Amino acid sequence: MLKRHRVYVISTTLMALLVALGVAAPQSFQNVSETVLNTLGHYFGWFYLISTFVFVVFLLGLAMSRYGKIRLGPQNSGPEYGVFSWLSMLLSAGFGVGLVFYGMAEPIQHLTEPPHGLAEPGGAQAATLAMQYSFFHWGMNQWAAFTLVGLIIAFFQFRKERPGLVSTMVEPATVNLPGRQGISDSLDVLAVVATVMGVATSLGLGILQMNGGLHTVFGWADDFWTKAAILGAMFVCYTASSYSGLDKGIRVLSNLNMALCLGFMGYMLFTGPTVLILDNFVNGLGAYLGNYIEMALTIPPLEDRDWMNRFTLFYWAWVIAWSPFVGTFVARISKGRTITEYVLGVLLVPPLLACAWIAVFGTTALDLQLSGGVDLAGPVADDVANALFQMYQALPFSTFLSGVTMLILFVFLVTSADSASYIVSQMTDHGSLNPPLYKRLTWGVLISAICLTLIVASGLKGLQSASLLAALPFAMVLFLMMGVLMSQLRADRRAMLVELYQRNAETPVGADVFEADDFTDLPPEKRLRRRLNFNRKP
Repeated sequence: MLKRHRVYVISTTLMALLVALGVAAPQSFQNVSETVLNTLGHYFGWFYLISTFVFVVFLLGLAMSRYGKIRLGPQNSGPEYGVFSWLSMLLSAGFGVGLVFYGMAEPIQHLTEPPHGLAEPGGAQAATLAMQYSFFHWGMNQWAAFTLVGLIIAFFQFRKERPGLVSTMVEPATVNLPGRQGISDSLDVLAVVATVMGVATSLGLGILQMNGGLHTVFGWADDFWTKAAILGAMFVCYTASSYSGLDKGIRVLSNLNMALCLGFMGYMLFTGPTVLILDNFVNGLGAYLGNYIEMALTIPPLEDRDWMNRFTLFYWAWVIAWSPFVGTFVARISKGRTITEYVLGVLLVPPLLACAWIAVFGTTALDLQLSGGVDLAGPVADDVANALFQMYQALPFSTFLSGVTMLILFVFLVTSADSASYIVSQMTDHGSLNPPLYKRLTWGVLISAICLTLIVASGLKGLQSASLLAALPFAMVLFLMMGVLMSQLRADRRAMLVELYQRNAETPVGADVFEADDFTDLPPEKRLRRRLNFNRKP
């Protein structure tokens, strides 16, 4: 078997077996997956919490360190994409569907079941905690694993010119181990399986929500054929996008969706309870930042962990399991940025936009619920997919709001599927930046087939739980990656210092490189170290 296609064959075979198991015995598959997941949460919940916290601290420290000016590519290069396109693609790949799905529902869930039992359900304090913990769950910790994996892959892929694979990132630490090739293949296959299962589940959830909206607003049937029609339309669009390539496909759709989201948020802000939304946004950010360490490192007693297992630990396990996919995509679109630009852009900006979305839609839902005008707690508990459209029924121009939401959902689904097929093709083509079209189309077909099969078999929940099992080994791999990255950054900086010194050893280090009056009392080599500027080419 050719080395280049080994991961492709193994991962497609394994995915077929997992889906066959989910279809043959969906309830048993779900029960076993959830049992294993709960066991991991019981014994390793502390590890998930401390891992995401350490990732955030590590990344912020790295952005502010002397390594922050290193570029993810040649030192004299620049970004491939503008800021708007870059952020649009980050959001589309990262959490577009999930944010639309849970942006309104999660605050209502926390209102009726306050985090850690810290307030009485349904009260003002519970509403404050609902916004605070919703911001926490969609904030920096959620993007920490994505940012870390993307940073490491971009550094190796564009600066070291190595394949953009998970196995490549840990190769310096495993090079002398017996069975190194087997370890590398296992890591790459694990990344592919976690990605495909996660994407298929997310697409399934998005299709269910779109079907729920069509049923609630337009009276369409809530059945298999409607879901199949939605998936078919989505498949045609993302196949065309995949054929067009990254620049013409994903970038254009992502820009469109960013514009739609910002416009829709603005409309909801100025036609809804504007002052209350702005108050909740500011208060929520203040409570989130002010209580960040406590929220990030709080572990309740064993008998009181049900809420944390269903929300915080579920989120952290989910994003760690999905980090190879999102991280690889983020790396692909971040070539040419400095480490500081990359970390601040990926770790801070998407979470800030997510908090703004939650403030707008979550506050609108909380206001309707607390005013007694509309009961949204029931619809959220019964069917999250329909709850957002139930809220729209209480607002003016409900049909328009539902239509725009379904359009946003549809474009998010297309871009998520397109980026997933691209990244999985890259993972199964030895990290190629331009995987062959047949692999992209093959994975596009497989992801759609898996999604439809699981909708029919009601296996989405079981597959979602199963995909989270990859979180524990990936979290350990991420710590290994951090160590490898730091050693590579130190070596890279030393090499640049040596190169600069050698290139200027026989030339007076004066105004041609630095300002004439800077550090004139120091010898040339120390002046180079003091005035080393990674953004300027001597």
